[in-house]
Amino acid sequence: MPGRTTLADVAAAAGVSVSTASLAFSGAGPIAATTRARVLEAAGTLGYRGPNPLGRQLRSGRAGIVGVVVGDSLRRSFRDPVSIQLLDGLASSIETLGLGLLLVRGSDEPGTDALNPLLATAAMDVAVILWGATTDSPVLAALRERGVPLVVVEGRVGEGDALIRIQDRKGMRTLGEHLLALGHRRIATVTLPFDRDGRQGPADAARLTHVRYEIARRRLLGLRDAGIEPTVVYETPASLVELGTAAGRELLSRPDRPTAIVAQSDLLASGVLLAARELGLAVPGEVSVAGFDGLDLPWLAPDVLTSVHQPLQAKGELIGRAVGDLLDGTKPRTRTLDVSLVIGTTTGPVPV
Repeated sequence: MPGRTTLADVAAAAGVSVSTASLAFSGAGPIAATTRARVLEAAGTLGYRGPNPLGRQLRSGRAGIVGVVVGDSLRRSFRDPVSIQLLDGLASSIETLGLGLLLVRGSDEPGTDALNPLLATAAMDVAVILWGATTDSPVLAALRERGVPLVVVEGRVGEGDALIRIQDRKGMRTLGEHLLALGHRRIATVTLPFDRDGRQGPADAARLTHVRYEIARRRLLGLRDAGIEPTVVYETPASLVELGTAAGRELLSRPDRPTAIVAQSDLLASGVLLAARELGLAVPGEVSVAGFDGLDLPWLAPDVLTSVHQPLQAKGELIGRAVGDLLDGTKPRTRTLDVSLVIGTTTGPVPV
């Protein structure tokens, strides 16, 4: 039985050295196009599919894997179009680097500090922390102990980490100014989580001093930059439609209900809108609703959310470029993307 075709066999058939044949497959280093074509033609004739990837990894000292830490629930992440679009942009960007993605839950048990053992054992060249990174995060500590370079998205970073963020504070201020210009003064807000403890409901003054997640903190500050002190700050444990609906029901059932509700995500805002419909309230005639992200939500038709749009695909691609920089040894830096307010059908003048 003939043995397996090797790179040396291909090199001999193409009349080149083994090192030249290797360059033809790797795409690295100086090699003439005609030579590369000759090597690939010889490989096709011999049925050779390329060097063993495990051997290539051992030689390079790299796994060819980018670990993506998505929080404590993959199921929850895949219900959020923001996560999906970021992952799509990231995947398309790192494919050109010959890298793949490994999705890892940060916590082994949702709502606890029990770390997923994969954080200590899974092979990865770079780790991307998608949400909720704080300077004292046990996830970051576990990865730093291993010496894994980090790209942090919308969080707090340490020395040597790359940070990708958007100008969400500015965007929320612009949204707040839009509502003030329409005459609204009783404005409530539905927020993303303050930390990992899964709280849901109105936040009191003491709770508002412990907003540990940067996304929620900056978006609250953006409203205050516009001169808005929310009548109610309603915290949710995740960006899910049903959590926005629960918040909307509670806020809109109050005797002094707000004339406008700003949600920190479009999924939360869409839930608030559904609650308003359930309660028979006209949007925006009796209550204005606005969100953040700029998602395409055709199931809300005929309504189109007023929302702060962030460039999600470009953000994912930027994460990929940061991964490439870390692997190349480039000094990590902060990259910031701009946002824009897009007026839809869900905000209007204050009710008279």
